Amino acid sequence: MPPPHPPSPSHRPTVSPSRPTTRLAPSPTGALHLGNARTFLITWALARQNNWSIILRIEDLDGPRIKPGAIEATIDILHWLGLSWDTGPFIQSHDLEPYRAAMRSLAHNALAYPSDLSRSEIEAAASAPQEGVHETPFPASLRPPIHPRPFIDESTNWRFLTPPGPVEFHDHFAGPQRLDPASTIGDFIIWTKRAQPSYQLAVVVDDHRQGVTHIVRGNDLLDSAARQLLLYRALHFSPEPRYTHLPLIRGHDGKRLAKRHGDTRLETYRAAGVSPERIIGLLAMWSGVTPNPEPMPAADFAARFRLNTMSPTDITFTSENHAWLLGN
Repeated sequence: MPPPHPPSPSHRPTVSPSRPTTRLAPSPTGALHLGNARTFLITWALARQNNWSIILRIEDLDGPRIKPGAIEATIDILHWLGLSWDTGPFIQSHDLEPYRAAMRSLAHNALAYPSDLSRSEIEAAASAPQEGVHETPFPASLRPPIHPRPFIDESTNWRFLTPPGPVEFHDHFAGPQRLDPASTIGDFIIWTKRAQPSYQLAVVVDDHRQGVTHIVRGNDLLDSAARQLLLYRALHFSPEPRYTHLPLIRGHDGKRLAKRHGDTRLETYRAAGVSPERIIGLLAMWSGVTPNPEPMPAADFAARFRLNTMSPTDITFTSENHAWLLGN
């Protein structure tokens, strides 16, 4: 194997790592809903309780085209909710060079390779899909010859050479984790044929270069944490972040809160005259701060929230919750 290809200067953290740092990382590809709001509110509360610095990062890659004004609307609704940050916003699409640098390192070290196989070709070679896996597993049998190569072709998919064996880490809320991406998903995409990094690579590069030490997000991303730790190690990034994966807000059908459960966007509630204090009051009940919803500002939530008293189970958004928000 060739000697490690060092990251370029653009990989160096843009925020001092001397202070613990977290991030609010909304995507403007979809308007913020109640589930997003609770995760961001808890992240913000933990940061203010523990004197973490907060970065605002707009994750506008790896998704549909952004509508004009979507980024501004996202920032505005976070301000309306009462949240604040110390640095940013950083907007991913404004500078792709740090991601290209990471790809050059991985390709040079024979840890990534181009793959233009279609979904049907991969499915034909893969075993039966596993329950809960939303991606088509990529069998090792489909790997091309592995060798150092230049990262030149940005218009094709590139996959990460996923090493065998489990990835173990301790989640601050979900507890000990032991996940095996090699067996569940195989070689996953880290660069897309749209000439952009995938979510998995982009967040690793950004968290490292922006000095993020604490990541708080929904537990639907637990599997992603294992993949991202593999990328941290392959790129020789340190220190590795500490994870806190929170329970999700779900609809009446048990699925993660989405459009199919009605309009739960914060902007819709604001347009209907619902105050941010009322939104936070519902989120506070869902977070174990109060037994029943009661209006409160973000500062009160931060003062009263305790991670160790929050229920580990997912929350169901009900018609009664919706009626309370509207004052019915």
